[in-house]
Amino acid sequence: MLIHLGMSGRLRVVSANMPAGKHDHVDFHFEDDQVLRLSDPRRFGSIHFSSDPVEAHWLLKNLGPEPLSADFSGEYLHHVSRHRRQAVKTFIMNAQVVVGVGNIYANESLYRAGIRPRNAAGRISKDRYVELERAIRSTLEEAIAMGGTTLRDYVGSDGKPGYFRQELFVYGREGKRCLRCETILKGIRLGQRATVYCPYCQH
Repeated sequence: MLIHLGMSGRLRVVSANMPAGKHDHVDFHFEDDQVLRLSDPRRFGSIHFSSDPVEAHWLLKNLGPEPLSADFSGEYLHHVSRHRRQAVKTFIMNAQVVVGVGNIYANESLYRAGIRPRNAAGRISKDRYVELERAIRSTLEEAIAMGGTTLRDYVGSDGKPGYFRQELFVYGREGKRCLRCETILKGIRLGQRATVYCPYCQH
């Protein structure tokens, strides 16, 4: 069984006696009177059953490596980016390149690596991709340790919000001063997503 959470889906462990809410759609019951409850306000999520190997499923077979796995490296990013003209931020948010680097973490990782988001992916050197790989890993590791990034109604499986948003360097800080150099942070749109960077620290 595979569960795709879509954009706003979430899984919570709750008492079987807790009434289902407006956006609660599926309960998986356990022997200890608890349920794993799937809530999905936008209904973009899905549940899939298959007897085939999980890695062969159409949702997974074309995905890039996990960013915290041994398969992910600066050398890998450099190799798959060659001849690509798209912005590097859009490139690292492509799940066929690497999974799990959403808009917030792409902004933060590029800031840490000192790379301007609009730069063409195919023109970035291997050494800079090594720095970006390290930045992606450290950004995600810190976010995981702090419970994720809270936006709107996000909560973890325990019902508690994430706290990484309190540690963001650039995302959501357009027009404010860079925490490193005090230059005013700029905001642009890339791939229809909010993008914030420091004109001095990122080049």
